[in-house]
Amino acid sequence: MSRISVVIPVLDDADFLRNCLAALAAQNRQADEIVVVDNGSTDDSVAVARLAGARVVHEPVRGIPKATAAGFDAATGEILARLDADSVPAPDWLERIAASFSDDPGLTAITGSGEFYGGSPIVERLGHALYLGGYFWSMSIALGHPPLFGSNFAIRAEAWHRIRPSVNVERSELHDDLDISFALLPDMRVLYDRELAVGISARPFSTLDGFGRRIGMAFGTLAFEWRDRRPIRRRVARAIHAPVTTPRSTGLQRLVEEGEQISAELIWRRLARAVPGPVDGDARPDAAREASVESERPQVVGAHRNRLRNGRRP
Repeated sequence: MSRISVVIPVLDDADFLRNCLAALAAQNRQADEIVVVDNGSTDDSVAVARLAGARVVHEPVRGIPKATAAGFDAATGEILARLDADSVPAPDWLERIAASFSDDPGLTAITGSGEFYGGSPIVERLGHALYLGGYFWSMSIALGHPPLFGSNFAIRAEAWHRIRPSVNVERSELHDDLDISFALLPDMRVLYDRELAVGISARPFSTLDGFGRRIGMAFGTLAFEWRDRRPIRRRVARAIHAPVTTPRSTGLQRLVEEGEQISAELIWRRLARAVPGPVDGDARPDAAREASVESERPQVVGAHRNRLRNGRRP
């Protein structure tokens, strides 16, 4: 069974952290390691962490991206689970995470949503439906996969170390969970589990300034990420790497059934590459790419014509 390290960045949140650590102590499946990253607290956060048996890592440079990276870098588990100090995971939280990674060895990360607490009923409902619902809906379109939610996700340590050089840990104005989501490579898969539940504080919605700051950070993060990681290229690159599970056209399916799988795959993959600009590391000019497709087309077309001559339709 894989070891799970839970990483929790904290800055002057002793009371929330105490509740979070108590919820971790009540898990059906205990964490193998809890890493609390102190980001310069002046309250009792460090003492609370040590009293609960957590390992404390100090990150003096302020900012959640830097603190998260420090925790992930220091953790020793094969699975790195992430909570905020105000997260209150359900008793089966780690159990579900462990089962998902065990059942699917190819899974890169798992994430879930949250239920707000500490606010008025209408604020909590609107926060869940509009703020979190809008986040998962819109970012899934932009990314081509579910986004990670910083208060509730887990990622394989191996995947973290692969993407670590491209994570923007020095930019504190970015949402760290969204930045990590954009850094995920085309062959990395994310599972959104509706039952992976945590409670999260509604304090970001207690003032219009706090809510506006979060929305502003979201748009700022998107503007920064889309300079080099445009949605269309991400989606095409992921489509090329993903296993082919959708049905092909009848003609292509028959090519596969009749032993011409290489030819069918040639058509399938080359069609996916017919977009402007370099895709999946193919930096050749468009003309060169088209020439390569053109040179391979006669082989496929010839096979198709031979079948027509023999009286078989694709």
